[in-house]
Amino acid sequence: MPCTINRRGRGGLHNDAFIRIFDRIFWGAARAYGSSGDGMGGAPGWLKLQGPLALIGSIPSVAIFTLLAVVELVADKLPKTPSRTAPPGLIARIIMGGLTGACVAAGGGEGAILGAVPGIIGGVVGCFSGFQARTRLVKALRTPDIYVALIEDILAIAGSLWAVSRF
Repeated sequence: MPCTINRRGRGGLHNDAFIRIFDRIFWGAARAYGSSGDGMGGAPGWLKLQGPLALIGSIPSVAIFTLLAVVELVADKLPKTPSRTAPPGLIARIIMGGLTGACVAAGGGEGAILGAVPGIIGGVVGCFSGFQARTRLVKALRTPDIYVALIEDILAIAGSLWAVSRF
């Protein structure tokens, strides 16, 4: 079954492959930026997940992913936290980008692999571009990192919620 975007009739963008791919890449990138969106997007009723991915929408899974996302949001602000481009952070972003991309694709009626690949790409791109953007903004604005980090998190969460609301 093809993915129908905007089932609620906003804007008339139905079966638009570009929007579907953009959503999955954005979703992966948003995850790499530290969004708590992956746990929230799987909340019961938000994405219609079938088969093994349906476990992601269970109450315990949503609670665990949300808790992990909150821990990541807080840890990201600590001065001793390693760079997001270090192997542990990069690997986590690749895994979560792929998982969230697969869930968004499956929720839209597409194959999980079709979403996992752009989600992984988004996770990697988001990891490195987010690092560069945040570093450069802190230097250019001559402001403490925490302010840029908080804005980054707000944008990532809002973008994740926007992406999952398209399905």
